Amino acid sequence: MTDKIREKMNQLRREADNAVTRAEEAEKKNKVLEQLLLERDQDITSLSHKLALAEEELEKAEANVAESKAFKVEGEQSKENNEALLRKVQLLEEELDAAEKNVKETVEKLRQVDVKAEHFERQVQRAEQERDTWEKRYEDALEKYNKAQQDLQELEQSMQDL
Repeated sequence: MTDKIREKMNQLRREADNAVTRAEEAEKKNKVLEQLLLERDQDITSLSHKLALAEEELEKAEANVAESKAFKVEGEQSKENNEALLRKVQLLEEELDAAEKNVKETVEKLRQVDVKAEHFERQVQRAEQERDTWEKRYEDALEKYNKAQQDLQELEQSMQDL
């Protein structure tokens, strides 16, 4: 029976050694798994941080896209305004050309009117000179007539005195 007990004890020792070995191996595995878990937690933390950064960049990119769209709309409005202003400038240039042509025609007509006015002024001056000449002749003739009348009256009176 002692052999059996010894055998049982040996068996129990072997089982205890095996259990200690398995426990040590389990502890090693547990440490490895804990290390892996810690690394995974760090990876998760790192990836969470990267995700937050990516979300911030996404928000910035979306804001830039919205701003770009607003600039595009503003640019299109500016382009339309520019085109409208260019059309207006073109119309104004056409009106200016027409006005310049009109001014040239008016200046030419005015020049012609000035030439005619000068011609008529010369004619008026000649007519005034003629008038002055005729007035002088008339005054001279009137004076002669009055003198002749006076001479006639004197003659009549002297004839009546006879």
